[in-house]
Amino acid sequence: MGNAQSGGIPREILDDLKLTTRFSEADITQWYDNFQKQCPTGRITLQQFEEIYGKFFPDSDAKTYAQHVFRSFDANDDGTLDFQEYVVALHMTSSGKSTSKLEWAFSLFDVDKNGYVTKSEVIELSQALFQLIPKEKQANLPSDESTPEKRAEKLWAIFDKKDSERIAEGEFIQAVQESEIALRLIQYDHK
Repeated sequence: MGNAQSGGIPREILDDLKLTTRFSEADITQWYDNFQKQCPTGRITLQQFEEIYGKFFPDSDAKTYAQHVFRSFDANDDGTLDFQEYVVALHMTSSGKSTSKLEWAFSLFDVDKNGYVTKSEVIELSQALFQLIPKEKQANLPSDESTPEKRAEKLWAIFDKKDSERIAEGEFIQAVQESEIALRLIQYDHK
């Protein structure tokens, strides 16, 4: 059961995902079976992804953030994700500060995909992240983080850039690795 012979996940995809994610073979196999049932074409659309992602944040509006996550993993810009891209998206969006997760976070903030992050992109992502925070938890945020704009200002200040400047990937990763506040501001851990 769950191996390539039973019509399940191809062994090469399973082996690759076991190497590149922290997920177990059992989890990957179960997700593959569910993915195949929900997406018989083998591809997931943005709308399907938004619905699935929304289930992780039942008390929030995850749609805008899900759109950014989807964009960052739709490498060929075809408007769909295959199973492997989907599992990598789940893995990368879980909390943590490994270099690969921070590289992904940079790609998330790099909305226009030009290799740099601007203050306006930080504001855009801060707004999407803020929507993930349930209303009752928003009321308990520190005053300098109580709106998406304040959170963006706080994060941009950590990068030590003028409003008109931009930040490259290496600078972004270094700043987040050196600042627990920055790490917290670029993600929302709903646990």
